[in-house]
Amino acid sequence: MLKGKTILIVEDDAKIRRLLKLYLEREGYEVLEAQDGADGMDTFMKLDPCFVILDLMLPKKSGEDLCQWIRTELKSDIPIIMLTAKVDESDRIKGLQMGADDYIIKPFSPQEVVARVDAVLRRTANRCSKISYKGLTIKPLRGEVKYNGSIIPLTTHEFKLLYYFMRHPNRILTREQILQELYPNEEKTVIDRTVDVHVGKLREKIETSNEVPLFFETIRGMGYRFVAY
Repeated sequence: MLKGKTILIVEDDAKIRRLLKLYLEREGYEVLEAQDGADGMDTFMKLDPCFVILDLMLPKKSGEDLCQWIRTELKSDIPIIMLTAKVDESDRIKGLQMGADDYIIKPFSPQEVVARVDAVLRRTANRCSKISYKGLTIKPLRGEVKYNGSIIPLTTHEFKLLYYFMRHPNRILTREQILQELYPNEEKTVIDRTVDVHVGKLREKIETSNEVPLFFETIRGMGYRFVAY
């Protein structure tokens, strides 16, 4: 199971929200709540969850509209499970065609929802909308990097390098591995010094004061390590 994920429950029935929250938190998930579609949209934008459990019949903005907004306007492939009292096969097919990863019909057991969440997350492990360590957050789908809420402007190669580091926290990455990640189709004319330049630029842009923790550790004679603890 992929714990430590933030799940947003958008459901107008407070009892269902509380019950799902209780069972999901028991399994190690962090849970956010929204009581209607507009609240769900606002919470999604502010807190950027990694998973959405979405009721279709919501006040203010329907679950269908919210799902379409996530998929079409935000262009996010964040995992989504839809909840509904509709039992027709055509409704389920419509929800899946809209971009839902799974569809659960009410009434349901909270244990089933937890099991479905686990299963979807195993299938979509590479689709979380962000990775965060010590206040540094990267959002690969949006091409955005922030430190403590402030946007850090990066070049394409700097972004790729940081994303590579943050996908492999606390591991020593050799210059050769990093070069292969940044320039997979280039000949060996790309030299090790290129890596040092890119890491130096990341340090300048992110580790700009003594208050910022060390993220990029030089491992003499080997390469670099992204420090995530």
